[in-house]
Amino acid sequence: MKVTQEVARITPGTLLIIASLLAALSGAPLLFPRFSAVRGQNLSALALALSALLGVGSAIATLLSGETEAFTLLWTLPFGPMEAALDPLSAVFLIPVFLVSGCCAVYGLRYWPASENPRTVRKLSVFLGLLTSSMAWVILARHAVLFLFAWEIMALSAWFGLTTEDDQEAVREAGLLYMVTTHASTLALFALFAMIAGASGSFLFPASGTLSAAGALPARLFLVALVGFGMKAGLMPFHIWLPSAHANAPSHVSAVMSGVILKIGVYGMVRTLSFFSAVPSWWGIALLLLGVVSGVAGVAFAIAQHDLKRLLAYHSIENVGIIFMGIGLALIGQATGNGALALLGMAGALLHVVNHSTFKALLFLCAGSAIHVSGTREIDRMGGLARRLPWTAAFFLAGAVAICGLPPLNGFISELLIYLGLFRGAVGPDRGTAAFAALSAPALALIGGLATACFVKVYGVVFLGEPRRPYRVEAHGEAREMVAPMALLALVCAAIGFAPISVGRMLDNAVRAWQPALAGFRGTVGSLAPLGWVTALNLVLAALAAASGWLLLRRIRQTGSASDATWGCGYLAPTPRMQYSASSFAEMVVGIFGGILRPHRESRPVEGFFPRASRFGSHVPEAVLELVYIPLLEKAYAKLAGIRKMQHGQLHIYILYTFITLVVMLSL
Repeated sequence: MKVTQEVARITPGTLLIIASLLAALSGAPLLFPRFSAVRGQNLSALALALSALLGVGSAIATLLSGETEAFTLLWTLPFGPMEAALDPLSAVFLIPVFLVSGCCAVYGLRYWPASENPRTVRKLSVFLGLLTSSMAWVILARHAVLFLFAWEIMALSAWFGLTTEDDQEAVREAGLLYMVTTHASTLALFALFAMIAGASGSFLFPASGTLSAAGALPARLFLVALVGFGMKAGLMPFHIWLPSAHANAPSHVSAVMSGVILKIGVYGMVRTLSFFSAVPSWWGIALLLLGVVSGVAGVAFAIAQHDLKRLLAYHSIENVGIIFMGIGLALIGQATGNGALALLGMAGALLHVVNHSTFKALLFLCAGSAIHVSGTREIDRMGGLARRLPWTAAFFLAGAVAICGLPPLNGFISELLIYLGLFRGAVGPDRGTAAFAALSAPALALIGGLATACFVKVYGVVFLGEPRRPYRVEAHGEAREMVAPMALLALVCAAIGFAPISVGRMLDNAVRAWQPALAGFRGTVGSLAPLGWVTALNLVLAALAAASGWLLLRRIRQTGSASDATWGCGYLAPTPRMQYSASSFAEMVVGIFGGILRPHRESRPVEGFFPRASRFGSHVPEAVLELVYIPLLEKAYAKLAGIRKMQHGQLHIYILYTFITLVVMLSL
């Protein structure tokens, strides 16, 4: 790889810096109260759209060239200079940052218009731009202080976006939980970078493969990084903030949080792992197993949800699990010297980062349109939205096909690479790791099957059938500003699905930027995976689907259609409430996973010849939070009651505490 020391010409690195600054300043007009909020929101969306064009273009150029740009910014930081760099690994994660943020900014013009939200639109627009810029700088940073500085701006900007509707109690509770967990994550990162500086002698990031993974210190580094970055990524069991945050944020903010912020946690883990060479195989096995647990449990919780956005949030946990399965495979391949396994695992994980960002953002934007029209997030209170929102229904179906890993869209491609890695690992010479790979392959298949069942439920109940309640006439869920971003994201899903060979070279460069030692392995993603055949089969599948649809439409036009009431099993007055509900659809799966989900059911039995009104209700709690974390915290709260007496609110005593702490630290 070519490393450039200075940026004096127009390069991808300079364009990315311009894009990040443009995003950071996009909300500046809205900081002035006298400036029109409507005009300011339009300017902010335009700036973020231009930032997205520059950012995505620069990232793709870096992926194609395989070059690395390193640059030092003219700002002195504590513990060293402000070092930043752009390499193909960073570029993979920068694509979702700019693509999703730009789409969400345009979407927000009609979903969250300034004319209808004068109290919140200024705050939301300002912090959406800051969030985009800070995420980009987290990825570009090559110094611990710069990384943490950008990390905190990202965390606070996301909190302000999440708590846009802070007049609602549920939003405030979700914001509090997010703030507690994100600062716990940051605390772990402080420890991580302090230990890395102790091992390398500098707060600059070590070059790839320069730290030894042997000994107790690297193991502690791995575990601390797993907690700190796993919490931000939403990996089970560190996911407790994610369902409530994604459910209560505005839908386009949920798209950024789920599609991008989670990937910043993944990036931190991947970048940290790149520092080490000759990693032990148990690192890979641990990530593989955590990925399996997160994937299976995440999709099981998703299928039991009644809230549309909370359901999508749990699917983010599932897909983060799939990504970590790929990372675990790559580490196993690195530990065993199996270059093909390392390449397939990491390539599948990195491609799934981009894929999940696109189809999950698409699904959240479609969900926002559905919620905008129906006035509710409850799945069982929706229905028949395909007639009211035909474009939204079509794009949601595309996102559902992609997230289920079905051909011909992009989710199938990244999961195929991980499947191929699992199959290679299962027949590899190392029997210990082969067993874990062999068991993980059916787990990935189970995840895909459950995801398909879940989205059959969602699409059938939300978009098909009859409306279960009257919808708002004034809602504008199909406005151009809302449809265009969904169309662009759906186009990206289709482009990767139909032309996967076009991303093969980019993935090769990204994986070798992660671990340059793989440069000696001559295989490529294109040689290890039949991407050409996949393209041909996807085209055939699309042609068959188009032909079937044309024949069906032709037959309907020839024979005509008739409408009549649905057969009501002898009941002469059927109503929309008699339709199959999401809860009844998921009942069997919830029962199978009852030991994990811990469902609560409330029912009044039907008794007598003339029974009184009966009802049935079910609720699946956030089991890890409510049954594990909260009881442990309550016990700790009770045990530490004596220490809390030191927190009495007297400022001069707190200054004394600080002074004593400094004296003790200086004396060590």
